[in-house]
Amino acid sequence: MRAPLSWLAEHVDLPAGMTGRELAEVLIRAGLEVETVEAVGADISGPVVVGRILAFVDEPQKNGKTIRWVQVDVGTEHNEPHSDYAQGCRSVVCGAHNFAVGDLVVVSLPGAVLAGGFAIAARRTYGHVSDGMICAEDELGIGHDHSGIIVLPAHDGAGRALEPGDDPAGVLHLRDDVLDIDVSPDIGYCLSIRGLAREAGQNLGRRFTDVIDRPTPAAVADGYPVRLDDAACPLFVALTVTGIHPSRPSPRWLARRLVMAGMRSISLAVDITNYVMLETGQPLHAYDASLLNGPIVVRKAGAGEVLVTLDDVTRTLSADDLLITDDTGAIGLAGVMGGQSTELRATTTEVVVEAANFDPVTISHTLRRHNLPSEASKRFHRGVDPNAAYSAAHLAARLLVELAGGTLAIGETVAGELPTMPMQTIDAGLPAAILGVGVLAERVVEILRESGCDVTVAEPDEADGHRLALVPPTWRPDLRDPYDYVEEVGRKVGFDQIPSVVPAAPVGRGLTRTQAGRRAINTALVASGFVELLTFPFGSADDLDRMGVPGDDQRRALVRLANPLAETQPYLRTSILPGLFAAVNRNTSRANDDLALYESGTVFLAGSGEAAPIPSVGHRPTAAELAAIEAALPRQPWYLAAVLCGHWRRAGWDGPAEPAGWRQAFAFADGAAGAVGAHLERGRASTAPWHPGRCAELVLGGEVIGHAGELHPDVIRAFGLPARTAAVELDLDALLRLAPDGGVIAPVSGHPVAKEDVALVVADSVSVADVERALSDGAGELLESINLFDVFTGGQVPPGHRSLAFALRFRASDRTLTDVETAAAKESAVALAGERCGAVLRAF
Repeated sequence: MRAPLSWLAEHVDLPAGMTGRELAEVLIRAGLEVETVEAVGADISGPVVVGRILAFVDEPQKNGKTIRWVQVDVGTEHNEPHSDYAQGCRSVVCGAHNFAVGDLVVVSLPGAVLAGGFAIAARRTYGHVSDGMICAEDELGIGHDHSGIIVLPAHDGAGRALEPGDDPAGVLHLRDDVLDIDVSPDIGYCLSIRGLAREAGQNLGRRFTDVIDRPTPAAVADGYPVRLDDAACPLFVALTVTGIHPSRPSPRWLARRLVMAGMRSISLAVDITNYVMLETGQPLHAYDASLLNGPIVVRKAGAGEVLVTLDDVTRTLSADDLLITDDTGAIGLAGVMGGQSTELRATTTEVVVEAANFDPVTISHTLRRHNLPSEASKRFHRGVDPNAAYSAAHLAARLLVELAGGTLAIGETVAGELPTMPMQTIDAGLPAAILGVGVLAERVVEILRESGCDVTVAEPDEADGHRLALVPPTWRPDLRDPYDYVEEVGRKVGFDQIPSVVPAAPVGRGLTRTQAGRRAINTALVASGFVELLTFPFGSADDLDRMGVPGDDQRRALVRLANPLAETQPYLRTSILPGLFAAVNRNTSRANDDLALYESGTVFLAGSGEAAPIPSVGHRPTAAELAAIEAALPRQPWYLAAVLCGHWRRAGWDGPAEPAGWRQAFAFADGAAGAVGAHLERGRASTAPWHPGRCAELVLGGEVIGHAGELHPDVIRAFGLPARTAAVELDLDALLRLAPDGGVIAPVSGHPVAKEDVALVVADSVSVADVERALSDGAGELLESINLFDVFTGGQVPPGHRSLAFALRFRASDRTLTDVETAAAKESAVALAGERCGAVLRAF
C-alpha cells in the first residue's frame, strides 16, 4: 500500500512539519512494515516556475513539423528584457500546440534539473536560442502524457490566483513523501488511507477523522433492483448517478494521488471508484446502466458458464465462483474483476455504483483458481469493513456529481445486512501476563476502545479480577481469539517497549534416535565421497512414465498440488530419483561428468484421497477434526537415494580409471546401513527403473527397504543420462526402524584365528546372499567372519552353475581352536548350504 503523506494528513491531525520518515518510524513501532519512504519530486530542482503565454508564432520546418516560437512571462525575478514587453519575458521553442495566449504553463529555466536528471540549459534549436522549456507531465515525473504541455488552472487549490514566477509544485502536487507499506494479511484494513490514518492517529495520540460517516441503513429497494442468492455476499449497496459528462478529465489532484498510490489514471468515473477504494478500503465497481439487463443477482456460477473479464480474457467458471449477474448472464467475478459487457465506455452517461461485501474465503479461492489478483481481490480476501460499503458508495456518487456533473438518483438499494461481530471475554490482566510488560487494566481498556472495540468492564471479583467483554469493530475481522486482543494491545503499547528476554533453555535430552541416525548416515556418506543435494519435492506423471513405473506401483499414488509452481510438475514426488536425474543433466551439460550425488528427504504417497476438513479458526479443532485431518494427509516416509555416473576414480599415474557404477551403489547402501549398525542382505529383483538383470533388492530384518543397481537403458535414454548410470533408493525410515538399538562391542580375543576356504557349486538362480546366510548359520558361534572372494564359471563347473569361493574365519574368545573343532564347524556350514541351496563342495 502506497500512501502519500499529504493524503494521510487530511484524515489525521499530524504534528506540524512531520516528515514521511518520522511517520514511518511511528508505524513501524506499531508493527507495520514500512518498506520505503519515497520523496516524490525530490529529483526536481532549480528554477521551475509558473509562466503566462504572451505570444507565439507557428513556424513550419523542413522536416514537416511545426514548432512554436513562444514568448512567456515567468515573473520579474526570472524575465529577461524584451522590447515588446515592459515586464520582460523568456523566449522558448515548443513543439506542443495545446495552449493559447494567456494560458498559464510550467516553465523550467536554465539551471533546472527535471525528472530522471534531465538538466535544462539555453540551447540553439530550429534557428532560435530556446531559453528554457515548457514542461509536459512526463518531464516532471507526475504522469506519462507527452501529447501536450501542462496548462495550469487560473487558481490553486486554496483559490489564490496563480501569477508568473510562482512555484507550481503545490498546484501540481509535485512533491510529497510516499510511504510504501507491506500490509500483512491480518490487518487488511490498513490497505486504505483510512486505516493507516487511524493507526497513525492512535499511535501519535492525535485526532482522527473517519471518512466513513454514514450508518448503514436497514434493507431498502428503491434503487436499481438487486437480489442476493448466496450467503457469500451479506451486503450489496447500489446507487445510480445520471447525466455524467464522460469527456470530463480527472482533476489533476485526483489523478496525481492515484499515480502516487501506484495506480494509473484511466477515466474520470473509473478514477473516482479507484480513489474511493484507496481512501476507504472498500472496492467499488461502476456499471454502464444502459448495458444492464434486468436486476443484478449475486449467485454461484453454473456448470460451464463463461465470463469475459475486463482484461479481455474469456474465463471458464467454477461452481464455487461467486458471480454478479443480470438477465444476460455473468457480468462480473464478484470481488475480483468486472465483466467486459457492462464496463464504462467513452459514451457512458448513467452509472450504477456497486459497493458490496464478500466472503474472504470465497474470494481467496476464486482469485487463486483463476490466477487473477487485483486491487479489489487483494482487499476482499483479507476482509473488508462491511460498514464502509454504504458510505463509500455515497462518497463515489458525490464525486461523480461534483466532478462529472452527474445527478444522484433519489432511490437507492441496500440488500442484505451487516454481519454480527463475534464477542469475546478476556481477563484485563491477560495482555500484561503474555507480553511481559506492565499494562494496567485501565490502559488496556483505553487502547481497545481507541482501536474501535466495544468494551464492557464487568465488576471485579476475587477469582477473576477485571473481566472485559469485547466486540470488535466491523473493520477488524481479525479480532476473534483472546490472544488477538493481546497482540492488539502489544502493537499499541509498542513492540519496542516489550523487553526481549531469552528464555532459559531446559536441560536437553540430546538427539533422538532418528536424528542421531540421520546425522551418522549423512556423515558416513559424505566421508565416502558422495555429494548431498537438495532438490524441489515436486514431480510429474511423465517422470514415472519415463522411469517405467507400472500402474499398480505405490509410486503412482500421486498427491496433486492445488497451486503448483509449474504445471510441468503438478504433484508431490513419490521418488527422489527424478530430481537427481535432473541434477545429473544440469551437471553433465556443463562438462561435469563424474558424479556421485545423493539426497535424503520426504516422499509423498497418497492415502484415501478424501479431502482434509477445514476447521474453524474460532476455536481449537476437536479430536475428531484432528483425526480426520491426520487421516487425509499422505504418507510421508523419509527416503535416501543416490545416482552415480562417469568415473569413481579418474585415471592417473597410479592406475587406470575406475568407473562409477553398481558397485558404488551397493557400497552407498551398505555405508548408510553400517553407519547405524545394520547389515543389509541382497536378493535378485526386477523393478523400475533398474535393469532387470542388474538390480538387487536391499533387505533388512526380512523386509525389503530399497533397491540398487544399474539403470535400465530405456530409462537412461528417456532422462538423457550417461550410459551405465547406476542408482540406489531406499526407505530411510525403515532402515532406522529396523537397525539395531545400540550395539555391543565384542571383546578382542587374544587367541589365533583359524582360516578355512570353501568353494561351493550352486545353480545360477541361487543368490550369493542365500549361500552366505546358510554358511553363517551352519558354522555357528565360532564363525568370526565370512567373505566371498571368487566367482568362477566354466571348466569343471556344469553349465547353468557357478562356483562361489568363501573365506571363513573361526575364533573362540577363551581358547585356541583345535583342528577338529574348526573342521567340524566348516563341515556343518557346508552341510547346511547343501541342504538349503543345493550347494556341492567343488572338487579341485
